[in-house]
Amino acid sequence: MVVPRPSFNGGIIRRVRTLITIGSAKLLATRRPATIEKTLRRVAVRCRPATAESSLSLRRDVEALSVTCAGEGCLPRSIAICLLSAQAGLRWPTWKTGVTLEPFRAHAWVECGDKPIGEPKDFRAGDYLVTIEIGAGRD
Repeated sequence: MVVPRPSFNGGIIRRVRTLITIGSAKLLATRRPATIEKTLRRVAVRCRPATAESSLSLRRDVEALSVTCAGEGCLPRSIAICLLSAQAGLRWPTWKTGVTLEPFRAHAWVECGDKPIGEPKDFRAGDYLVTIEIGAGRD
């Protein structure tokens, strides 16, 4: 299946910052879940909640610059969105991971105001048992 990728409309500095953050997110995604959670909580505690519009814009940037994140790479994609949001203004969408058992699936996504950001229309967060949830530390 071919996944359509959005185009990137930012300048060179934004492109480089996004690419570096995607690389960092991919590296962090290879670590143990406890390490990922600890790292993200350290960043989130300084942040205020992000807006849905800014989070969706960052998701599109990440998907435009990374084949992995545009496809099945939900973990590095969601980490990159959160880290970019924190860099852009100390904002943080809610970062979630969860599993379903029938059939078994694991997924990571971001939400703003209990609304999944950029997920397919048929995605239902309620189908997942949320295993980790990290929201902004400052409201």
